[in-house]
Amino acid sequence: MKRAEVIAPAGNSASLKAAIDAGADAVYLGFNDDTNARNFEGLNFTPAELADSIGYVRAKNRKFYVAINTFPQAANFTKWYKAVDRAAELGADAIIIANLGILQYARSKYPDANLHLSTQASASNYESINFYRKHFGVKRVVLPRVLTVAEIKTLIEHTEAEIEVFALGGLCINIEGRCYLSSFVTGASTNTTGACSPSRFVRFTSEPDNGMSIRLNDVLLNRLSATESSPYPTCCKGRYLRPDGVAAYAFEDPESLNVLPIVPDLIEAGVSAFKIEGRQRTKTYVSAMTGVLREAVDSYYQNPAAYTVKPQWATKVLSTFEGTKETLGSYPGK
Repeated sequence: MKRAEVIAPAGNSASLKAAIDAGADAVYLGFNDDTNARNFEGLNFTPAELADSIGYVRAKNRKFYVAINTFPQAANFTKWYKAVDRAAELGADAIIIANLGILQYARSKYPDANLHLSTQASASNYESINFYRKHFGVKRVVLPRVLTVAEIKTLIEHTEAEIEVFALGGLCINIEGRCYLSSFVTGASTNTTGACSPSRFVRFTSEPDNGMSIRLNDVLLNRLSATESSPYPTCCKGRYLRPDGVAAYAFEDPESLNVLPIVPDLIEAGVSAFKIEGRQRTKTYVSAMTGVLREAVDSYYQNPAAYTVKPQWATKVLSTFEGTKETLGSYPGK
């Protein structure tokens, strides 16, 4: 049996090294422009920075995947072509793409390239996945976080593509690539500018009671007391006033995905890789999450029947997570 990979986020060279040192089989990253879906100020790599970091990846015999997972517009689509060219020239072990046109360009110009389908493409059934595999030679598909383990198992039984799932980190309750909440509030398209809740629109304001208000383009998302942790500033994690005047999380609580209890179920379903969310997170976060997931996956393969979530794993992830709450998301089903 081929072992499932542990794939960690790398928003900069420090996080890249932290992920590799913590045991990641591969890191995924993007260039510092709107060709990737974590286009935040001070984040991501210039081609020169990535070239400098590749040596560390290769020295540890690991891999790097380049995410080019936003959607170009007609006026500037060549920027996405150039990103594919840079990734290929740098020797990326895989290029993660969402858009059909960019997939076509990558496959036509680089017939031997290892192409992965981004979660932003929202391929959530085997018919869609087999379409991408047939027409673009996609080797792996990153699933959106809306499927159950049973659905994933059925999907894997009907495709030859490798399947990658999210394991730890932020949870998106909406279908990736099709959420317009941030675009509605800010006027900036998440799918084309590469950022949900772009930092230029986010405001954290201290309140007289030592609490804090969070606004996105002047829309109040949350008002926190001095003892509450700050959630990620997205519309879906906002706490809004109900008709009765009580503030409540209308879409989802600020909780994080944690699949440690069901690692055996996912591996036995045929999953090829576990992905940690968080290219915008700190190197401390990346190191902690990667280390725990590495230990969990290794523990399963050492003795599947004896697998159990160790207390130290649970403590570390819960203390590192956004919002200090965790969930299995859609994986268990209803």
